[in-house]
Amino acid sequence: MYLESGRGDRLSSPLKQHIRKLLKTNMEGFYGSDWPIQEKAKRKEMSSTDAHYIIVREVRYGKPYESSTRRICSEGCNQIAGFVHYRFTLEEEIPVLYVYEIQLESRFQGKGLGEFLMQLMELIASKNRMSAIVLTVQTSNALAMTFYMSKLGYRISSISPSRTNIPTMLAKYEILCKTFDSEAKAVLETNDEEQSKD
Repeated sequence: MYLESGRGDRLSSPLKQHIRKLLKTNMEGFYGSDWPIQEKAKRKEMSSTDAHYIIVREVRYGKPYESSTRRICSEGCNQIAGFVHYRFTLEEEIPVLYVYEIQLESRFQGKGLGEFLMQLMELIASKNRMSAIVLTVQTSNALAMTFYMSKLGYRISSISPSRTNIPTMLAKYEILCKTFDSEAKAVLETNDEEQSKD
């Protein structure tokens, strides 16, 4: 695997097309009839100057005498395994790294790559003095909910629709968080009693 970083306003057209296709393949079923509206919003988000990316590329090695850089660019540059789209923002006046998307090609799912990328997000958040990581998960995506909450230790945030006054029939998602300091924990996390009601 080979990682590269990018910005939303600087992604090449072929890369944007691949990202959109992967996003549609992975998420259209979870959004159902809401997908056309969501897809339009996500296209706009993807191209923003605030959008940061980690692109994961599959490296296929060529001849043993070729340099590693040449092998990567000649054979692996079009083999995208997945991506993370994230931003630095504020939630309830707390500086957070917000993971907008983490999407992997199906053949790379369940092999530890998603966990690695989320650990990388935690490192990036820490290096940039963010107080938490926040992300949104569709409630219909049970595997993702289990992955984030059971495996990675994320919690349903106090700003999530299920913890606010938004009717649950209107909100088809949860906002999850992992906090890194006491102020963020006090603002973004719900207490243990509220978490155990679920």
